[in-house]
Amino acid sequence: MKRALIDLDLELDYVLVDGNQPPEVKWQVKSIVNGDNLSTSIAAASIVAKVTRDRLMQELHNKHPEYNWYKNKGYGTKEHLNAIGLYGITEHHRKNFAPISRAL
Repeated sequence: MKRALIDLDLELDYVLVDGNQPPEVKWQVKSIVNGDNLSTSIAAASIVAKVTRDRLMQELHNKHPEYNWYKNKGYGTKEHLNAIGLYGITEHHRKNFAPISRAL
């Protein structure tokens, strides 16, 4: 989240965060637990993020169909973990995700 905010390269007035772990950034931050149910801004951002992630996962599936990313969207389903066991990991796998770090 911190990287995403910094990469925006904008001067922000305020940052709303869904959850209880605010990023350490130079802007004023308000964390809201269950924020997607309490803030229309967070709810809208959540929808945009999900649609964007789904599109990215479809693109990854097209490049690496063996991981079935179009279906599991990158979550550690049994099928996806089995594919990691068979084919290893790609540069797109999060190295700090426990199943991936164990595979390494």
